[in-house]
Amino acid sequence: MTVACHDCDLLQWLPELAPGSVARCTRCGSTLATRPTDPIGRPLALTVAAALMFIVANTSPLMGLSAVGRHASTSIAGGVYEMWRQGEPLAAMIVAFCAVIAPGTYIAVMATVLLVARRPRVPRWVGQLLRWVESVQPWSMTEVMILGILVALIKIAQLATVEPGIGMYAVGGLIVLLAAVAMTSDPAELWKRVEWADR
Repeated sequence: MTVACHDCDLLQWLPELAPGSVARCTRCGSTLATRPTDPIGRPLALTVAAALMFIVANTSPLMGLSAVGRHASTSIAGGVYEMWRQGEPLAAMIVAFCAVIAPGTYIAVMATVLLVARRPRVPRWVGQLLRWVESVQPWSMTEVMILGILVALIKIAQLATVEPGIGMYAVGGLIVLLAAVAMTSDPAELWKRVEWADR
């Protein structure tokens, strides 16, 4: 297969890579392609861990606030509900989509693709799911949500006592796990299996 280097545009032939190997440009030394040692098992384990962390993040309280003898706590779903109840339906829908629906869909679709890809014959519909993964992943914005929460915590800290909840730590773990899933999964390897099944 002939590829062009992303840095110096040199056209060169790319051989079939062995598991765990890296192909580098002969002119500038930049990475052209990599082939992970375990393209299915490791991302699948990380996806299952992300699914568990996602459940904890959405069912546990994010933080607790104490001020003037009153205490309140909320979860992600509780925050979405409060925004809707206070007359901000657009903001509630955006938060629900980017913090709950998109990450949940990404995790569910990745788990399905990786589980089915372990079979010797991969069905054709896995290709459609791979396209969905590529379109849903950019909308999974849990890191933006956690950044907004941290900014709010810094501003509120002068007015009230803020206690981070289990959900806050779970969201932090979910961010790390989603990044790890994206780094360890190899879409090219998955597409090869789907193409083989189509033939």
